[in-house]
Amino acid sequence: MGGQAKSKKKSKPKRKDNRQNTDPAIVGLSLQERMKVRMHVKAKKKTADKYSVKQLLEKTEEYMDSFDFEMAALFCQRALDVEATNLQALDMLGHIYSEMGDAIKAKEISFLELSPDSGHGKYMSLGQIHAGQEAVDFYLKGIQVLLSALEKKAEAAVPLGASAFPEEDTDLPTERDVSVAYCSIAEIYMTDLCMEEGAADKCKGFIERALHYRHDNPEALQLMASYLFSVERNQEGKEYLLKSVAGWLPSQRAASEEDLQNIESPPYESRITTAKLLIEAEEYETAVEVLEGLLEEDDEVVQVWYLSGWVCYLQLQRAKELLQREARAATEEEAEEGRALEEAARSYLTNAKKLYHKLQCDDQPVLEHVEQLLGELGGELEEEEEEVGPDEDFDPCSDDEEDDGAPMEH
Repeated sequence: MGGQAKSKKKSKPKRKDNRQNTDPAIVGLSLQERMKVRMHVKAKKKTADKYSVKQLLEKTEEYMDSFDFEMAALFCQRALDVEATNLQALDMLGHIYSEMGDAIKAKEISFLELSPDSGHGKYMSLGQIHAGQEAVDFYLKGIQVLLSALEKKAEAAVPLGASAFPEEDTDLPTERDVSVAYCSIAEIYMTDLCMEEGAADKCKGFIERALHYRHDNPEALQLMASYLFSVERNQEGKEYLLKSVAGWLPSQRAASEEDLQNIESPPYESRITTAKLLIEAEEYETAVEVLEGLLEEDDEVVQVWYLSGWVCYLQLQRAKELLQREARAATEEEAEEGRALEEAARSYLTNAKKLYHKLQCDDQPVLEHVEQLLGELGGELEEEEEEVGPDEDFDPCSDDEEDDGAPMEH
């Protein structure tokens, strides 16, 4: 028996050494962890036997299109389990992590070395998760790859004719992609790098390049308007701004009903900027239309309620100034319109203040301006409503109690 026990002791380290030589992935892991590793290896083999990389990436795209990025990441990772160096899968995974706000994982994807001169999407994703000059460098590299791809596309299309690249093939790079990338760089020079020497000139230069590749890009037109307002060339800025909204705001388009349904609006944040610029340009009615669209899309953004109240207040003040200049009393219709504007302004601003406290925002200047305007308008609206819970629809006429806690960043 003693010999048997001794023999067992000798055999244990031998088995451990064999595992280390043949399967280093499980060295030092607990029994449960080893089981998980082996199950994962088995799942990878099963996936490879059952699905092709193409099928897995198609499922990835489906989940990305429905904004289910967790499931998209799962299928994309399965594709990489089968083919670890698949550039398309790596591009997609980088984009997925970027959309999920996981900057660390996005940075960890070491696919740049695999094919540095193809796949512009990876550089755009990295540009989104970096800041300052580092972001600019990624965008510029992405643009370089884009322009190279466009050049090859043009060369290939000449002998084959226009039918070589059907318009519905959305995977092919376009001049719009180049324009959008240049817009991203221009925005960095308006924000992160605004204090850099020559930042204004660089910003303008990148906007001009964006417009060169897509003259009707609403984002580029709006950025040019922002730049012109910042250098006090307001009339020119206003012209660019109106060109921008003419491309997507329904009331500004002379188009058929079918065309209107196919309009692609700029991102939500970009439209908030549009509303601000329209207010600055005193295009109040157009600003109202933009803000109404934003509220229909998402009614829990403090800034949108605040701007809606602000524009109503400004419309009311303009009407009063007009009566003063003409030295006359308001007609019954004008008086009714004034009362409606005043009530609307109070409603929007009251809602902005309540939502500010509900979401525990941290933008003191906005809160102070809201309170100042409400003071001029005679205070908040007072209507008895049940308190709105965090998952319920927010009613602009509700009367939630304000939180007593200190506001935190929103």
